[in-house]
Amino acid sequence: MDFETLVFEKCAAEHLCIVTINRPRAMNAFNYRMCQEFQEVWRRVREDDGINAVVLLAADGAAFSTGIDVNEIRDPANPLVATDEFNALDPGDFLGPKANKCWKPVICAVHGMAAGGAFYWINESDIVICSDDASFFDPHCTYGMTSSLEPIGALSKVHLGEVLRMVLMGNDERIGAQTALRIGLVSEVTSAADLHARARAIGTIVAAKPSVSTQGSIKAIWQSLDMTRSAALSGGIHYCQLGNPRGMTEVDRERIMAIRNKPFAVR
Repeated sequence: MDFETLVFEKCAAEHLCIVTINRPRAMNAFNYRMCQEFQEVWRRVREDDGINAVVLLAADGAAFSTGIDVNEIRDPANPLVATDEFNALDPGDFLGPKANKCWKPVICAVHGMAAGGAFYWINESDIVICSDDASFFDPHCTYGMTSSLEPIGALSKVHLGEVLRMVLMGNDERIGAQTALRIGLVSEVTSAADLHARARAIGTIVAAKPSVSTQGSIKAIWQSLDMTRSAALSGGIHYCQLGNPRGMTEVDRERIMAIRNKPFAVR
């Protein structure tokens, strides 16, 4: 597939790929074409052993993404908004890495506005950072639309009360970068100028780790969200057995431990 709505860059030396949402004239809103392209992206990432992690960015402009492209939802042929409401497709089935069984780490860097359907990416990313100009909101209720898929997905990251407030306040309130950090929606705030470089630096660190260990950890943690705590703990040992038989590591543990004054970051 030749990509029209995004940029796919593979950084072979770093075992990293950078995916950029690329519809700046449409506020990086997604359409059906982008949905199809993201489904292809996650397939490529999933099947390529040379990719250990993904950095997800958006083209420069006022928005990371404003969700679905409202200029295209009037088209009755658009599968995302079929005339028969019950036959309409969930964009998240295309856009989200976890929905596409891609368990490689995704680092998402948010700038500007992240509204509504932008949460399809935010909700399923493993590390989310943002610039100090970022703002998050859900406009559905303001426009008389039920908000369900995006806020339900956000519950895995943010407390129920915060999700409900975002949904019910609609266009009348936005979550700023520092509030997003406080409530756990993001884990770091940078300047706008440093955002993409910082995301790539985090991605490079994560991609340097053995992919079996990172994928196994991500899959175990995300799938535990659908279980009770006791069921998740009971089944958790099987991920270790599949990825690291008898507790064996994929790297030379002694060599790593022997490094004196190994640098590390404090967050």
